[in-house]
Amino acid sequence: MQKANQLFMALACISAGYITNAQDQSKKTPESSEIWEPQPRIITAADKVGDAPSDATVLFDGKSFDNWVTIDGTAPKWTIKDGAMTVAAGAKDIKTKKEFGDFQLHVEWRSPVEVDPKQTGQGRGNSGIFLQERYEVQVLDNYNNKTYANGQARSIYQRYMLFVN
Repeated sequence: MQKANQLFMALACISAGYITNAQDQSKKTPESSEIWEPQPRIITAADKVGDAPSDATVLFDGKSFDNWVTIDGTAPKWTIKDGAMTVAAGAKDIKTKKEFGDFQLHVEWRSPVEVDPKQTGQGRGNSGIFLQERYEVQVLDNYNNKTYANGQARSIYQRYMLFVN
């Protein structure tokens, strides 16, 4: 009951603050609430498929691991072929050299061309992209491959399932 009273009090304070703020806003003219500086940056979209928008930090250019290290800080032992990075057997996970806070993530990936028909569910082309050492965006070949909803490709693994597939 005490938690419910605390929540009610917090909501009451928020509401009271909002009402006071709304009353203050009614005294202002439209011009007094306009903010002219700083102006938002202009971001240009990519010119063609495969290009990045003007504000993007490109982490993989299809040619090198310059922006990557293994989880222990050593050079990656993965391979690059036809513009794609592939984990080598026994190689360590990799991470970006740069750390990020807020970001938008654009990922392009492909599953293995040859699918072992015996592999199903999480056993088919399973990988992931870890965000901030906390969340994993699932990378998985789930085409005609039923698996749990919060474990399908593009889900936040075992946390948030897709709205559409």
